[in-house]
Amino acid sequence: MTNICQNSLLQPKTRFQLLATVIVNIIMFGHGVGVGWLSPTLTKIQTPDSPLDFAVNIDEISWLGSMLGLGSLCGNLTMALLLERAGRKFCIYLMAGPNVCLWILIYCASNVGYLYAARFLCGFTGGAGYVVIPIFISEVADSSIRGALSSMLMLSVNLGILAGYILSTYLPYHIVPYLGILLPISYFLANFLLPETPPYLLKRSQLSAAEQSFRYYRNQQTGETSKAQFEELRTAILAQQVQNKSSLSYRDLTTRPALKAFGAAAVLCMGYQFSGIFSFINYMSDIFASSGSVLDVNTCTIIIGAVQIVGVYTSTIFVDIVGRRLLMLMSTLGVGIGCIAFGCFTHFAQIYDLSEFNWLPLALMILIVYLANIGLIGIFFLVLVELFPSKIRSLATSISVIFLSILVFCTLKLFPLFLHFWGISITMWFSAISALLTFVYFLLFLSETKGKSMIED
Repeated sequence: MTNICQNSLLQPKTRFQLLATVIVNIIMFGHGVGVGWLSPTLTKIQTPDSPLDFAVNIDEISWLGSMLGLGSLCGNLTMALLLERAGRKFCIYLMAGPNVCLWILIYCASNVGYLYAARFLCGFTGGAGYVVIPIFISEVADSSIRGALSSMLMLSVNLGILAGYILSTYLPYHIVPYLGILLPISYFLANFLLPETPPYLLKRSQLSAAEQSFRYYRNQQTGETSKAQFEELRTAILAQQVQNKSSLSYRDLTTRPALKAFGAAAVLCMGYQFSGIFSFINYMSDIFASSGSVLDVNTCTIIIGAVQIVGVYTSTIFVDIVGRRLLMLMSTLGVGIGCIAFGCFTHFAQIYDLSEFNWLPLALMILIVYLANIGLIGIFFLVLVELFPSKIRSLATSISVIFLSILVFCTLKLFPLFLHFWGISITMWFSAISALLTFVYFLLFLSETKGKSMIED
């Protein structure tokens, strides 16, 4: 009971950390709305009653899906260059611009190029956010609640995806951008409330501003306890700077701890993408159509969007209680078993009459998506940031997210082809093998990072 109280997000000393997390994740909610907007919209613009003056073909649809990955890659690269040079807050402000532009492009679309650009900017916002926000939160949050606050990133994205599904399904095409554009504007204005992170200010020798920031995020405007805690942080930063006084070099990226972390990060990224879970979310209607399910596609999509939120919320509750490793093991094993079962059902449905079990594909997908979100999706970025030594954390996280973006582009482009040429059963079994191999690696090599200091290795 004491541990749960200490981990409460509503303690007086962590309230402003929670506020900061909510504010910076407004843009990730907006990114999620942009991601979720696509699936129901594709259905609308392929009908005779399309709200647009142009048609889209299958090849253009596949590019609409995969442009998200290209945008994400550019967002990763941009933030990798700016994060240490310009600061966390500058990068956070910067993400509002592309998100505003994507809704303007969607509203004004006169040909498919506008939609390509909008999806690219949606990916840019997400790619930038996946680099900046985990580092920002890790630098302002107490270690006791860092896991819960960090997992709110994916909770925000999934809430946004669900909102995008619902808005695009039930509102006219040209109304959705009016609502979507309010999010980046409110996000930009709300961020004026937040100071730069204390560790970044200390690294820039801005001692007075760093202390004010530290007191703000700890909700301790006066007191010897706050002063002592700040001095402890300052000492740790100074020690880190002495240790890292030489500029970051190639050798820092090839030390044994760094290589071990890169290996774990590579497996984490490949497990996330090759298990298929992100592709499932983007091509859910095709999966249900191939599975023989007779339920309404939009209804199934909204149900899956709600399940994602429940899964990430579960990870938010338990990540600082049971740790990261256990959630990752449960997630990868569960996704692997669920994909095997899904593949077996679709395989035998081609041989036997299983029409009385046509509810089973939805039930299995609910299980797969829920288990993916308690670990593989829900705490992906938390684990990724915590894997690396502090000296290379910003650069290594950026490199890893760039690698992830390349995988996102490839999987979103190839997944429809796998469905077409391999069929749903083999595609699901391939996903299962990937998830189970990731489980084996995590079981043998993934270390627990719960409570790890973000300043000291």
